[in-house]
Amino acid sequence: MSSTDLDAGYAECARLTRAYGTTYYWGTALLPAPQRRHVYAVYALCRLADDIVDADGATTGEVAATASALARFRAGFDAAIAGNPPDAVLAAIAHTVREAGIDTECFDRFFGAMEMDLSVTAYATWDDLCGYMEGSAAVIGEMMLPILEPLTPQAFEPARALGLAFQLTNFLRDVGEDLGRGRVYLPAEDLARFGADPWRRTVDQAWREAMAFEIGRNRELYALARTGVPMLPPASARCVGTALDLYSQILDRIEARDYDVFSGRARVPTWRKAVTTAGALLLGPRRAA
Repeated sequence: MSSTDLDAGYAECARLTRAYGTTYYWGTALLPAPQRRHVYAVYALCRLADDIVDADGATTGEVAATASALARFRAGFDAAIAGNPPDAVLAAIAHTVREAGIDTECFDRFFGAMEMDLSVTAYATWDDLCGYMEGSAAVIGEMMLPILEPLTPQAFEPARALGLAFQLTNFLRDVGEDLGRGRVYLPAEDLARFGADPWRRTVDQAWREAMAFEIGRNRELYALARTGVPMLPPASARCVGTALDLYSQILDRIEARDYDVFSGRARVPTWRKAVTTAGALLLGPRRAA
């Protein structure tokens, strides 16, 4: 595939990131261009796979068709890694994997988690949910880490924690949307502990207490992730610190909505993203307390 095609693939990865992962996009703006496009490529891979398993009917009436679509996408990815990309986007993704030195085993865990989404719609315990997030979230931190060029191997666990933190924030923000797909990504044991039932789509005291508990757990993951920021070179630290700050603000927005994640999506406004990004550029990322 020509360099022109490769550039087109990376441009599409950037477009996908800007369209669907605005928080990632703002944080990544602080990276040098070569690293930036690698982050876009990893995001694009995750986005494209996620779109397949989140399609209408993926877990209700069209499971076999969705599984086939996911298998075709995985086959295309494998072909790209082997040097025979079927399209420009997968060529860019494979180029990033090679250039950044991402361990290809990460993608086995990732696609395994995507397959789980077609058959598993609820999780009994936090440990069960973490088993899913190993492939859907923690491994994304592992994929991103070599792109960010850490200064020490000790950055590994904080990178995984950041992937988990981002994913849990998504789960908390998207409860209503996930119900529409027949899925609940909050541990059943936690919901039972507080007497909360997301299927009622009602913000009552039980729901507030359950959400407050999960948000506290989420903030602990962000705190662990923040310890890894000083383990990165300056540009990478600004990028990760900004993304961490912006994404964790979604939790503040959920609280400001009185834990209503049924009637709409909690969002960090664009002006806040701009201010946070500018502050990181001028002052650097906040350090762990």
